[in-house]
Amino acid sequence: MMQHRDEILGTYRRGRKKKYIMIAGGFFLVLLLAIFFTTLGTTDTDIGAVTGSIWRTLTAGGEAVDKQDKIIVLLRLPRMAMAIVAGIGLSVSGAAMQAVTRNPLVSPFTIGISNASAFGASLSIVFGIGFFGGSSFGTVFNAFLWALGCMGIVSLISARAGMSPSTIVLTGIALNYFFSACTSTIEFFASEHKLAEVVQWAFGSLNGSQWEEVFVMAVVVVFCTAGMLWYARDLNVIAGGDDEVARTLGIHPERIRLLVCAEAALATAAVISFTGVIGFVGLAGPHIARLLIGSDHRYLLPFSAVMGAFLMLVADTIGRLILAPVMIPVGIVISFLGVPIFINLILVQRKGEGV
Repeated sequence: MMQHRDEILGTYRRGRKKKYIMIAGGFFLVLLLAIFFTTLGTTDTDIGAVTGSIWRTLTAGGEAVDKQDKIIVLLRLPRMAMAIVAGIGLSVSGAAMQAVTRNPLVSPFTIGISNASAFGASLSIVFGIGFFGGSSFGTVFNAFLWALGCMGIVSLISARAGMSPSTIVLTGIALNYFFSACTSTIEFFASEHKLAEVVQWAFGSLNGSQWEEVFVMAVVVVFCTAGMLWYARDLNVIAGGDDEVARTLGIHPERIRLLVCAEAALATAAVISFTGVIGFVGLAGPHIARLLIGSDHRYLLPFSAVMGAFLMLVADTIGRLILAPVMIPVGIVISFLGVPIFINLILVQRKGEGV
């Protein structure tokens, strides 16, 4: 009996160690890819030049001196950092939302955040309505506020109805259509120039990424990701059974659902307010991670971060290079890239299960 228990514990520890290695190795691979992708562009360079530019900039007090250093440190590296942070925020938020709603088809955008932010951005771009209206900062700020406002409405309605998973999803879908209609109405009355700006924002792009934007977004994403990881064990219980089972274990599913949804919404709003709508990462990243590392949210959430960052880096690099010097927005590329990968992994899993 004791020997059998020791074997089980040994197997468990080996499995846990393997998952930790996968997560750490995944983050290390993402960093290597980011450095490598920095060398690619209309004018290719090498890794030595990238590391040299970083070192010269750091030793010069953060000031890029020559032209090559400015291109690498002020243009390419912020773009890579933005891709990593955005991928982490969207993918972890998607995994958490799927847990609290017990629905694998849910992502942060299911509850209307993307269309609400697009509506806020449209108001600022077309009519100059909102804080700092008409400026680029105003567009970011209003997109962020409307995304949070949408989450607030979903929370209020869901709380009145008992904060059940179905209520959250159905309310979010209704608001999705509502804000989509509002945005379409604004586009109908917009001038040709303003309409082009709205459409360009909605595509989702990392063009013009700056270190200040990366820092602001990273602070919000790290804070919210840490909050969602704090509830990883609770998410395992909520995702695996009904609310009554969770309550018998001392977990308050309604409160956890509200807090996790709020953190996921805040992280998503911080990302899309700077990048525009990039929707597929929050759905594909968690699913790919789940197929590779399992459903335990203690490991699924950090590995979802790895997969989200990986998808964003690859999609953005393809968008930059495939029709260079024309840059295809990452929001478009991520859908073309993610859908076949996603479908293939589902088919592989189903075949493995003998279905």
